[in-house]
Amino acid sequence: MFKSLRLTLALTLSVVVLPLLSAATAGAASKPACVVSLSPAATETLYAIGAGPQVQAVDKDSNYPTSGLPTKRIDSLNPSVESVIGICKTTSTHSSKPDLVIISYDANSIKEKLTGVGVKVVEQDAPTNLTGALSEIVQLGKLTGHVKRADALAATMKAAIAADIASVPKHPGKKLTGYYELDPTFYSLTSSTFVGSLLKQLGVVNIADANSTTADAGYPKLSAEYILSADPKIIFLADTVCCKASLATVAKRAGFSKVSAVADHEVIALNDDVASRWGPRLVLLMNQLTKSVKGALNNQKLWK
Repeated sequence: MFKSLRLTLALTLSVVVLPLLSAATAGAASKPACVVSLSPAATETLYAIGAGPQVQAVDKDSNYPTSGLPTKRIDSLNPSVESVIGICKTTSTHSSKPDLVIISYDANSIKEKLTGVGVKVVEQDAPTNLTGALSEIVQLGKLTGHVKRADALAATMKAAIAADIASVPKHPGKKLTGYYELDPTFYSLTSSTFVGSLLKQLGVVNIADANSTTADAGYPKLSAEYILSADPKIIFLADTVCCKASLATVAKRAGFSKVSAVADHEVIALNDDVASRWGPRLVLLMNQLTKSVKGALNNQKLWK
């Protein structure tokens, strides 16, 4: 199945915007001894800010950092109260309930169910911009007692991404049209989404923007015919791990060998996980996007 958790979250959560906890509310809680992360992005952030020792269970899709993750796993797409409620080992109390559960998708109304039995649940939906992503990192710092490291991480990421954007030269007369692929059935994203907004700041003219409606919430399913007619000059593949997409596989699609991005080798292979999460590795994604945009602008074959 092409629709992994990555795509499921993108299509279902993009229209949900929930407020983050205020600084006063988040900071008021005591440092949790047992944290459960049902969000791969949150898992990466928790370990990056030093909260890893507090994490006693994660979802099945959490795979970074590559070592040190807890062995206890929970299906975030089909969670149950029973799978979460007895997960923790603690010497401070006799309770096995988690002190804090982080989710990015409220499957099975798990937030309401866990809250009903006295478990604190914080939902961090997929952000629509960089400010939202950094706010969630800061929030996790406040929730877990790692404020300084979270603030420092957010500040470093903000500066690095700003530097990338500033490094792209002005290019009047060069319209860098781009197609961003989420899966081989041509699901894409527009400039209204998180990654789409980053591409826009790098000067990419997203071909999906003109083919999007309010119903798709920024994640339209394009057609092969539309992509061929748009003739993007750069293509980003965020389905290289799940679906083995590559320049070679794209070139074999009917008509695609003549697309400018394919003919001139401007098909960029992204790591699915890095491209779909908004934690500390966002800087790596932005570095790759920036390098790719600069390369395309300097590719004289595209502009002859």
